[in-house]
Amino acid sequence: MVRGGQRVEVARVSISHPERIVFAEAGLSKLDLVRYHERVAEYALPHLRGRPLTLVRCGGEIAEGCAFLKHSKVWAPAALRRVRIPEKTKLGEYLVADTVEALVSLAQMDAVEIHTWNTRAEQVELPDRIVLDLDPGDEVSFAQVIEGARLLRSALSALRLESWVKTTGGRGLHVVVPVRPQRDWSECLAFSRSLCEAIANRDRRFTTAYARKGREQLILLDYLRNNRTNTSIAAFSPRAREPAPVSVPIAWDELTPRLDPAGFTVRTVPRRLARQGRDPWDGYFRSRQQLTDAALAAVREI
Repeated sequence: MVRGGQRVEVARVSISHPERIVFAEAGLSKLDLVRYHERVAEYALPHLRGRPLTLVRCGGEIAEGCAFLKHSKVWAPAALRRVRIPEKTKLGEYLVADTVEALVSLAQMDAVEIHTWNTRAEQVELPDRIVLDLDPGDEVSFAQVIEGARLLRSALSALRLESWVKTTGGRGLHVVVPVRPQRDWSECLAFSRSLCEAIANRDRRFTTAYARKGREQLILLDYLRNNRTNTSIAAFSPRAREPAPVSVPIAWDELTPRLDPAGFTVRTVPRRLARQGRDPWDGYFRSRQQLTDAALAAVREI
């Protein structure tokens, strides 16, 4: 047992207050979160390297409240890299986690949620992925969300774009499309907006209206993850809610009504990784597909 005030070293990072409880219902301490990140780092880091981050920090138990940290003008361990990105009126400074030490350092600075940009800091104006977020209303079943994800996949396939899927740590799903970093933010946003609006216009189960009131039975197709500076929850990041659910990449053939996204937690995900055979996102990081002129034109005609 770790006594109060005693520091512990994990991945060459000194962890303060390792005994502090973060998830009371799940019985998870700060040290549990640190060790979780150490165990999943091999799988999480490819989704993080080079990407500017937005964090959700929880200085106590999550029930006591957490806060978003967008800019990095706060203390941070040395393993985290800082990058400066032009914004409307100033240079914004962001943190980047490229190594296991940096990932563990995020937990040391009390970050629970890790959100990433769609670009790498070295080519910040050219996204290398498109994220389509299916956000269900309160009366929508997970089986309906699955149908929506598969519909998005089919539409993207018709545009000659392969996609991958992951849970969000909630009731929704992310459909992720890797692309070569050749198109700017406005083109990626216009593409995703046209696709989502076309589907919503044809199928009354979906909407692109962001107001929560009135869409209890609808699935929001959120294309704004593709706006500059907007972020999405990183693969393998916990969420700041009980019982410490995690956003997890899954294979399309896993996506059935039998799948329970709530079953992916800080406690269960390392066991899943230890026993899984092939990577459910096999091929994602090798993809060299492009958002072509033909796709940009065709999506407007759907």
